[in-house]
Amino acid sequence: MKKEPGKIAIISSPSGGGKTTICKKLLTPTRKKQSWQFSLSYTTRKKRASEKNGREYFFVSDDEFKNLVKKNFFAEHCLVHRYRYGTPRKPLEKVIKSGGVMILDVDYQGALKIKKAFPHAITIFILPPSISDLKKRLIRRGTETKEQLKIRFENAKKEIRQYSKFEYLVINKQLDKAVKEVLCIINSYHCRIENANKEQIRKLLV
Repeated sequence: MKKEPGKIAIISSPSGGGKTTICKKLLTPTRKKQSWQFSLSYTTRKKRASEKNGREYFFVSDDEFKNLVKKNFFAEHCLVHRYRYGTPRKPLEKVIKSGGVMILDVDYQGALKIKKAFPHAITIFILPPSISDLKKRLIRRGTETKEQLKIRFENAKKEIRQYSKFEYLVINKQLDKAVKEVLCIINSYHCRIENANKEQIRKLLV
């Protein structure tokens, strides 16, 4: 029996929208056994005290990042909040061939670039219930300076306007509900008309 191709699920949101938390909730031990994986990005951002290289990100210097770009290492790379971020290409190609699901946590620029490179990728945009909620979440994280918070909040307002470029929208008001909605989108994506087995349908119509 021919193995079904793997899925690439791109989850994006403005800073504080909850995409990283949702990604973590999706990757349960059971799903990991079913070949659900997380695409680990590379970044030139400084590592936070709670972070570990190779767990949240691969932290590299600006020169190292530029060298990887020259080698065509990334499926996409962008400048976000003054730092560079990039998604490695090979893990995406591998999951398409071997099956399973690859979860990506990227900003909207990266999401649109990956969708162009991998047209069957699923694009999901996570929105906060309100701007005030978004601001509270950013402040509550306590991971940025006042200047960094200002940049992220201003960028977040711009990012929200990109929602129409995504296939699916999920309002993250209640985390568990949002996770269930994202899971339903990923699991049912193969049922979309555009993904149907056209040859099988033609046989039914004969």
